[in-house]
Amino acid sequence: MNPFDDDDISFRVLSNAEGQFSLWPATLDVPAGWAVRHGPAEKAACLEFITVHWTDMRPRRAAASPPDAA
Repeated sequence: MNPFDDDDISFRVLSNAEGQFSLWPATLDVPAGWAVRHGPAEKAACLEFITVHWTDMRPRRAAASPPDAA
């Protein structure tokens, strides 16, 4: 079974330098460029953390850029 589809294992919430979040199985190594923000915890708790804390889906540099004057 794909570990990302397994609701019975622990997960972590990771984030990168752009402020993007990822749900990540706790059994897998954290990839380079990502840091643990939450967990390990149940999948539902990690998804709730992402819902509460990742409110702007744009990468940080896009969110910080002024809108184009077109």
